[in-house]
Amino acid sequence: MNKQFLFISFIVFLSCSAKDGKYGSPKGFNLNKPEKFSMPDALTEISGITFYKGNNDLLYAEQDEEGKLFWLHLGDNKAEHVKFEKKGDYEDIAILNDQVILLRSDGVLFSFPLSEIHQEEITNTKKWEGLLPDGEFEGLYADDKQLYVLCKHCKDDETTKAINAYMLLMQPDGSFKQNGNGTINVKTIEKLAGEDKFKFHPSAFTKSPKTNQWFILSAVNKMLVLADKDWNVKEVYHLDPGKFRQPEGITFDKDNNLYISNEGDDLSAGNVLKFAYKKE
Repeated sequence: MNKQFLFISFIVFLSCSAKDGKYGSPKGFNLNKPEKFSMPDALTEISGITFYKGNNDLLYAEQDEEGKLFWLHLGDNKAEHVKFEKKGDYEDIAILNDQVILLRSDGVLFSFPLSEIHQEEITNTKKWEGLLPDGEFEGLYADDKQLYVLCKHCKDDETTKAINAYMLLMQPDGSFKQNGNGTINVKTIEKLAGEDKFKFHPSAFTKSPKTNQWFILSAVNKMLVLADKDWNVKEVYHLDPGKFRQPEGITFDKDNNLYISNEGDDLSAGNVLKFAYKKE
């Protein structure tokens, strides 16, 4: 075996090792081996996803062009839906105190009772404006009586340094009141990701029911960021673009299984990837 062959073999080994090792996974998950559920045509552009009280029997979703709420059993070829508002750029969904809440990209929220979805159209949708700063929003999460909203790009944020998480407390009448904010340090993400001159643009986020960690997804950056309950960044994972075409939604079920939705296109269906939680 000559030296040239050994050298070439060593380079190939290093290249394969770097490629295989690039896409890591958080503890308890394997992001490289999902269970894939293709979405019906109506959800080609699936964006936000959620479950009601963590029950994975029905997935609730929206897509970012029509003012419709969709729901289906994972694996179904067709989704039921109800119209709640005119067309718009809707980015995420949450269910809080039996109210469905949807986030439009300009920071406007829409809400209506979950109990009213089995009708032709929601006629009493409430619209909540002026709660968030000017900017482009994509991430929404509900926890107890509170909403959390992440901005993809806000006037208040310098995305090379920090991203703000805004908290909105639900009032007894169903309205919302500003209730502080948290800060995600982009410089920490940059360092952990090995990036230079890095801008972070989150597309969705959720919280693990087991660890209370924030799982923050970015479609633009092809990245999953983990932070503690106080928004301190702890881990960063690059996502394989072959599996995560355009990851726009993320949620957990009550058993701590992780779900990430990807938009499709003219050639491929939208999908939801399930990552089963395994105790280590």
